[in-house]
Amino acid sequence: MLFLLLSALVLAMTFCGNDHPPAASTSAEAPDPYLNHSDSAHYVGMGQCRLCHQGIYDSFIQTGMGQSFDHASKQKSSARFDAHTVIYDKYSDFYYHPFWDGDSLKIMEFRRQGKDTIYKRIEKVDYIVGSGQHTNSHIQSVNGYLNQMPMTFYTQKGQWDLPPGFEGGFNTRFSRKIGLECMSCHNTLPGVVEGSENKFSSVPEGVNCERCHGPGSIHIEQRSAGSRIDTSKYIDYSIVNPGKLSIERQFDVCQRCHLQGNAVLKEGKSFFDFKPGMKLSDYMTVFLPRYTGADKQFIMASHADRLKQSKCFIKSLEAKVDTTALRPYKNALTCVTCHNPHVSVKVTGKEVFNNACKNCHNTSTHNGLCTEKEEERNKIQDNCVACHMPRSGSIDIPHVSVHDHFIRKPMKEEEVEQVKKFIGLYAVNEKDPSPLTKAKAYIQQYDKFEYNPVFLDSAEALLNSKAITDKKQSFELRVHLYFMKKNYAGIIAALKEMGEGYAGRTFTRKSWDNSDAWTLYRIGEAYYNTSDLQNAYTFYKKADELAPYNPEFGNKLGAALMALNRIPEAVNVFESILKENPKFVPALTNLGYANLVAGKPDRAEAFYKKALALDPDYEPLLMNVAGLRIYRQDYKEAVKVLEQVLKKNPRNEQAKGVLLKLKSVN
Repeated sequence: MLFLLLSALVLAMTFCGNDHPPAASTSAEAPDPYLNHSDSAHYVGMGQCRLCHQGIYDSFIQTGMGQSFDHASKQKSSARFDAHTVIYDKYSDFYYHPFWDGDSLKIMEFRRQGKDTIYKRIEKVDYIVGSGQHTNSHIQSVNGYLNQMPMTFYTQKGQWDLPPGFEGGFNTRFSRKIGLECMSCHNTLPGVVEGSENKFSSVPEGVNCERCHGPGSIHIEQRSAGSRIDTSKYIDYSIVNPGKLSIERQFDVCQRCHLQGNAVLKEGKSFFDFKPGMKLSDYMTVFLPRYTGADKQFIMASHADRLKQSKCFIKSLEAKVDTTALRPYKNALTCVTCHNPHVSVKVTGKEVFNNACKNCHNTSTHNGLCTEKEEERNKIQDNCVACHMPRSGSIDIPHVSVHDHFIRKPMKEEEVEQVKKFIGLYAVNEKDPSPLTKAKAYIQQYDKFEYNPVFLDSAEALLNSKAITDKKQSFELRVHLYFMKKNYAGIIAALKEMGEGYAGRTFTRKSWDNSDAWTLYRIGEAYYNTSDLQNAYTFYKKADELAPYNPEFGNKLGAALMALNRIPEAVNVFESILKENPKFVPALTNLGYANLVAGKPDRAEAFYKKALALDPDYEPLLMNVAGLRIYRQDYKEAVKVLEQVLKKNPRNEQAKGVLLKLKSVN
């Protein structure tokens, strides 16, 4: 919904005073003329904008962006609640029920055996994401660590179901991380704890003005000092008015979030860095998979990509554009041609959108408004959008329908029914990305979206091509690729080829995406899986030092210490993780095991119980519980636990072997 913020900025600044020209050039394409692109500019919050722009604030706060994120409350929630609202995930065998406990929204997860409830977990919802136009999803905070919860309300159909991506056996329950990439579009830029994946020090309440106008501090300073600019004649370079940007830069503002896809960050850049008015491809390249026979399929937030495929858009670019004009987009088709970003689509009449069509498709240019039969036109009351931008379900979000922004003639049924064939990944916002960027895109596509080996094969072909000659440039990607393929020997061979100490000298940078820490962690995994425990410990420790708030790194560090028989140190690591994130089940599991190894079975039992209350199906935990039962010579209970493991995962060879021995003994 970020493209909704653009056009009303034309309204926002026109009252700003006297006829004084700005110091910067009036060309919207001048090299970075905006003062709020400087490092000295900072974000001030929507409350400051409201002081001068109350009317726009009142309207904008009702839009999808204005209501995109907030604390969980009855006022924020669009969902329906009753005692019989229960959804069931047949793959995980969990039931879910949402309910209000006073003013607290909670989700209960439970499991039944016959008519008995044999497991129950209740968690409080801290935040609701989504304006309610399509969905309300729910987020939990555990000491600042944000995770998506396993229930979403789909408002168009008025029903509860699993969230997108949780279906079909991929229910991550209460552990799906909400990181900076997610938050930076569904909300205003948050305070992220450096060295974490999903720990936040502050969480704003919805997308605000500065996401599309840029940091406001310099604009406020100038106005407070009495500086005035007649914005009907000049561009005010203390703040970005997207409506006065070039077509390309204007699209970049919208594409930052309405080009959902596989975002590959440029070297050294983060999701914090792009500001309105900048060139998006200087900060990230966004890839989407392309298929033949799939013209009708699209993902939810693909508005910019779909619009750019439209003949209407392509044709509009043929119009002569005056880049020195205040509004160079005027004769082109952009997001703000149809959308006033400060006005909710819920209160925007159909005539607004249809008039945008008729401004070009009129009797003087097209010999009539429409060539469709009059009886068909009457059925839809001459609604252009109904035929040329039909509502459809997106392929990534269930139970919702949105208008396809690929404007075209209605497709015939035989055109729709085609065999879908993958062509490749397409960079939507950059004409010719580098081979390294393309390789990274294919690896990320596999890692984040779809476990299709063709993506890894494509990445490997690029990395082995003549286009990439510098092995130092591609080393990080090779490690990631081999890690995805579980080719641990390949990682170690690549590291040895670079020379002793190369990784330790090279990957030392802290960053918001923890890229160096992840490379070190993957090297540690390679050594651990090839039984080189000392080197595994060394690289896990380096990864943990760069990203101390990623519990996965700390947990593997503790596991390596356990394997090296450094039990007290391992215990300290696990306890430190749980102090930060008390619901991190792998650390609870390992702390229980560490206590059992130290001869403290009662303490081990206590930690296992805490872990089971959070995840009764975690396989390493169940295997450890079986081990504790065997330690206490309670073989019948050990057999039950192992049978539970094999019911969930019949391929667990370790469980099979232990069970066979137990049954032979008894």
